[in-house]
Amino acid sequence: MTPTPRAVLGFCSWTHDSAAALILDGHLVGFAEEERLNNHKHTKDYPAHAVEWLLGDSDLVPELIDTVAYNFRAPGYLAATRQLGEHLADPKTRGRALPRAASFARVATRTHTRTRRLERLFPHASSSSILHHRAHGLYAFASSGYDDVAVLVVDSLGEIQTTTIAHARRTPGGGCTYDIIDAIDDPASLGYAYGAVTEHLGWRRGDEEGTVMALAALGDPNPFRDLMRDAIPITDTGFTLNPELFPVRVLSRCFARVSTEFITRSCPPRGNGPIEEVHRDLAAALQERTEQVMVHLAVRARALTNARLLCVSGGVAANCVAIGKIVESGLFDEVHVPPAPGDSGTAIGAATAAYLDRTGKLATGIQDRCYLGPAFGDVVLSKNPRPGLTATKPRHPAQYLAGALAAGAVVGVFRGPLEAGPRALGNRSILASPANPEVVKQLNDTVKFREPFRPFAPVTLTATASDYFTLPQPAPFMSIASSVTELAREQIPAIVHANGTARVQTLTEGQNPFLAEAITEFAKITGIPVLINTSLNIKGKPICGTPDMALDCLLASGLDAVLLEDWWVSK
Repeated sequence: MTPTPRAVLGFCSWTHDSAAALILDGHLVGFAEEERLNNHKHTKDYPAHAVEWLLGDSDLVPELIDTVAYNFRAPGYLAATRQLGEHLADPKTRGRALPRAASFARVATRTHTRTRRLERLFPHASSSSILHHRAHGLYAFASSGYDDVAVLVVDSLGEIQTTTIAHARRTPGGGCTYDIIDAIDDPASLGYAYGAVTEHLGWRRGDEEGTVMALAALGDPNPFRDLMRDAIPITDTGFTLNPELFPVRVLSRCFARVSTEFITRSCPPRGNGPIEEVHRDLAAALQERTEQVMVHLAVRARALTNARLLCVSGGVAANCVAIGKIVESGLFDEVHVPPAPGDSGTAIGAATAAYLDRTGKLATGIQDRCYLGPAFGDVVLSKNPRPGLTATKPRHPAQYLAGALAAGAVVGVFRGPLEAGPRALGNRSILASPANPEVVKQLNDTVKFREPFRPFAPVTLTATASDYFTLPQPAPFMSIASSVTELAREQIPAIVHANGTARVQTLTEGQNPFLAEAITEFAKITGIPVLINTSLNIKGKPICGTPDMALDCLLASGLDAVLLEDWWVSK
């Protein structure tokens, strides 16, 4: 009988968004994304800093790790080679059939090599290669706290799968079942299509899809609605991609992701040129089609599982407007997106799957948790921590922060454990008053250095959320775009995007006591229990994971100050 593993390390590494997670004695004790420790956004490096922190924080050495779990299975890629005959037979795909099959075979070999590399780094550990979509889905399920759910995973590519629907259920004794009951394989990929158009519109694929989602609110989908319907046909069992518009994927940067016909029917690649009406309209049509496909997939998940609760994960789950459409549809009583729905979160999912496979039990410590990374509560600053900066310790930090925000300051907050995922959840945030009508322009122009149409998310207390937002459920991880009330339009128009929505974060005191206190103190001064909450970084940089990164951000941006633990650092 295999002994119960005490220490399980889960990995996302060597692809993008590297991360590591540690389950110790059946409990998730930590998770960190490497980019926030090495300052390289979307890094594909082995997560050395994250592993060093995880082991050090738990007094472990590599020899004490029982199991390492990787977030891909090498054999899964070989399924693409079995599509070779089909693609050779079709004139629309014939030209790419051989390079496509060869590229998937190469990645299968590479994935096998990466798994062996983990085994060498942890010589006493057994290894597990976890199906990518299972890692996504198990993490989403475990973080939800639900007992019986449909799980929808939609991304660009996991081995050969791009979309899966699973039925997950907790079982007596602390276990669970996770059954993938339907799958869509590449080349049908919603994430691939969204990334392809993102790149065509002049932004970085795999990074700036959110920019296209924001731009969509300024456009009219009408001119390109037929194009998107032709490019992404909806079927009874899901969707497909039209290879005449989105050529079949080859795992190489040498192959374009949109066809000449797509360009003819839409517009030339934008590159770094000005954003024109045609770009806004194409973004709007892409976003509209994405929402339609996602709601269609949610309908199918409901029909296949008969579950009243839904978990959504994978990169496309970061499309908060599409998630909002699923919530608004009323198909499910509640919809949950984990704090890290992208590939970094599969480090938790891989560790969870490996632990479940060996013990029959679902690890604890995952439900409702997002503050899982390194903390720096013992940081000590000098009076002048950097040239031009002054550090003091206010007597009541939350009150002091609220007063500064009410007076119009834009302040970074760096407190407590590093949060998981791409959204600012309060511990690595930039906060500002939503009552300031010029704050969006100020934040985009002088703090974040990003496009002027990008919106900023609000954070509010759960108890007052319904005064400002129509969302019928909590949104602790800022993953759902909600329509707003008239009160929001009157009092805090800065957080209302052009499409009339806001990506709200709802907060209870127990989830983040300091941020809840700051909101309460701000409300005492202004009468408004809402703050703007955006991530502590500037465009092109990861969220600040260390004190040095936070001070760098203060110096490189238009921030007025950073509250670094209990230190008020100002220029």
